[in-house]
Amino acid sequence: MKRSLIFLILLTFVHCGKDLSPFGGEPEITTLKPRLKPEWPNPHWKVVSPESVGVSSDKLGLVEEYAFARTGDETDRKGRRTDALVILRNGKLIYEKYARNFSEDKVHLTWSVSKSILQTMYGIAVKQGLIKLDDPGYYHYEPLSRDEAHKKITIRHLLNMSSGLAAEEGYESGPLKSSVIAMLYTRGRKDMGAFCANLPLRAEPGTQVYYSSCDTNILSAILKKVYGVEEYDKLPFEKIFKPLGITNVTFERDGSGTYVGSSYLYMSAKDLAKIGYLYLNDGVWNGERLLPEGWVQFTRTPAPGYKTTPYSEDLDQDNYTAHWYANTGVPERGIHEPWPDAPKDTFAGIGHWGQMLYVIPSLDLIIVRFGDDREKAFIKNDFLKLVKESVIR
Repeated sequence: MKRSLIFLILLTFVHCGKDLSPFGGEPEITTLKPRLKPEWPNPHWKVVSPESVGVSSDKLGLVEEYAFARTGDETDRKGRRTDALVILRNGKLIYEKYARNFSEDKVHLTWSVSKSILQTMYGIAVKQGLIKLDDPGYYHYEPLSRDEAHKKITIRHLLNMSSGLAAEEGYESGPLKSSVIAMLYTRGRKDMGAFCANLPLRAEPGTQVYYSSCDTNILSAILKKVYGVEEYDKLPFEKIFKPLGITNVTFERDGSGTYVGSSYLYMSAKDLAKIGYLYLNDGVWNGERLLPEGWVQFTRTPAPGYKTTPYSEDLDQDNYTAHWYANTGVPERGIHEPWPDAPKDTFAGIGHWGQMLYVIPSLDLIIVRFGDDREKAFIKNDFLKLVKESVIR
């Protein structure tokens, strides 16, 4: 009896602080603390002065100066090209500015931030009991059963960008070899999921992290099979956008009617901030749990495949999780935090050409930045450092 008691006590210490959610993972981050009486936009954000929530207006001026500095013209498209910047603290809007003909009501292409909303759709499906993360993809999607090697690919692998499929994500850097360009614009555009599902494997599923829009569009196609066309059509609008009070949104589809979850969701900056606020509140919105318990912790946990991915300098540029990004680093692989001057609990949805949704639980901050960056002049770490320094209490 004494031995059993001692064992239980030791087990408690071993697991203290670990993520024991049904979605797995042991992140290098603390569990989200419950937020007391969060204020909800119903449907609009409450606007307050920065100082009323412990933020310096003068320091926000430096954030603005960095974000909206223009060092190039419309011809060369160089420099930092910010279209919108929205910052919220404690659930209140403290800063917004627009440029280049954008405004508070104008939707903006989010590019790969779309992937993070596709992940939200999976949270809904998991909560409804329609799918499990360790289900093999071919259980739900016929094209993944055509190649025997593909049968090891699970939903979790696809969410973690660890399918092992031999996609090539180059845009400007490698258009002739790019499977993402073929998927979006040429031979794959009629049915992006099927196009991607027929790629060969380059690695054992789950062992190698490789950022791939193909993984996302396979996931989108799987959801269509799981829900059926009619319910799938309504899924993001009825289960996510409507509860959050988001009415001005466009979600493009491929030729087969599947949402292009990798790339083509259009939203306003203040509406995208609502997605961040849902995650800041652990998947609860206005008292209703939309995402299952443990889903946000799963969202903030780097993909397990980092532990076996061949090392390269590119791995330090991001800590990919489940269609989001973390700021934890992966210490066992010598992978550092991508934004070392930001709080370690920062996580984000990030898209091509400067689209960004940052959630910083420890500072109770949501940041949305839209842009049109054509070169690496907007340094995320420098920007986040200025935002962090604007918080005075």
